[in-house]
Amino acid sequence: MSHELLTIGRISVDIYPNDIGVGLEDVNSFGKYLGGSPSNVAVAAARHGRRTAVITRTGDDSFGAYLHRELRKFNVDDQFVTPVAKLQTPVTFCAIMPPDDFPLYFYGRFPTAPDLQIRAAELDTDAIRDARVFWSTVTGLSQEPSRGAHLRAHEARDRDQLRIGQYTILDLDYRPMFWESEEAARTQIARILPHVTVAIGNDKECAVAVGEGTPDEQADRLLAAGVEIAVVKLGPEGVMAKTRTERVVSAPVPVETLNGLGAGDSFGGAFVHGLLSGWPLERVLDYANAAGAIVASRLSCADAMPTPEEVNSLLAERGRLTPEGAAQ
Repeated sequence: MSHELLTIGRISVDIYPNDIGVGLEDVNSFGKYLGGSPSNVAVAAARHGRRTAVITRTGDDSFGAYLHRELRKFNVDDQFVTPVAKLQTPVTFCAIMPPDDFPLYFYGRFPTAPDLQIRAAELDTDAIRDARVFWSTVTGLSQEPSRGAHLRAHEARDRDQLRIGQYTILDLDYRPMFWESEEAARTQIARILPHVTVAIGNDKECAVAVGEGTPDEQADRLLAAGVEIAVVKLGPEGVMAKTRTERVVSAPVPVETLNGLGAGDSFGGAFVHGLLSGWPLERVLDYANAAGAIVASRLSCADAMPTPEEVNSLLAERGRLTPEGAAQ
């Protein structure tokens, strides 16, 4: 049976402080969690009942064993997760300074990381081709051999051969510490966009991908590049999705923010669930917005991913869920 969602790219151990509102130098204790955006998205979609898997690499170490255990705990297929000799599993530290300051500190990623050592020849292209949704991120394009593997995966997923209900999603996920320049990232993104049916990013990420402009201008450029659904996150104004025939804006779902990290990954997993459910675009965005808000109100990322019942409960509390809109 094919996967409903197959992601590729980053995985890590996230180390989050149990002490909130202080710098890392003053933290006394931490908790560890599965992390890495594509892996978190797979976990988020699994929480909505979807069959998910991730293509990634870890170190051949105890943290790698921990990540396998966590993926299985969250019902994410780990058959495409293998170790890379002589490299350590990356660790990411975060300070939590609500409401909007969550600096990240990456260890074990420079000059490279195991998940940037995915090679084209190692890919199961049948699994990639058959998945209902294939999800990748811009970070995976930042370095070889991962860049070549991502290109090969997208080439294997021929758009002309996609069935109705299949989607190829690119998370624009631009992180400057992984790139020599924005121009270098834009060049690599341009190679992938013709293979993509859905692109998701905030204003800055869209600007890196297709240039500065209004959200509508950026969405139109993504559509002109071949994307069928352009999703532009509008910060405090919510999120917009645009197709060639439709424009939808979903207002944010207000919550008290504890840790904003992981909210975008929760949004992504819920967005995938909505697409696969065949919902109208407006309903997909509302549901994904609420899922992201729930994680923003919690400490961790993967462990904080909500269930459909939790998402529907929040939407109902905010008066944004009609009886026919309840997710199954």
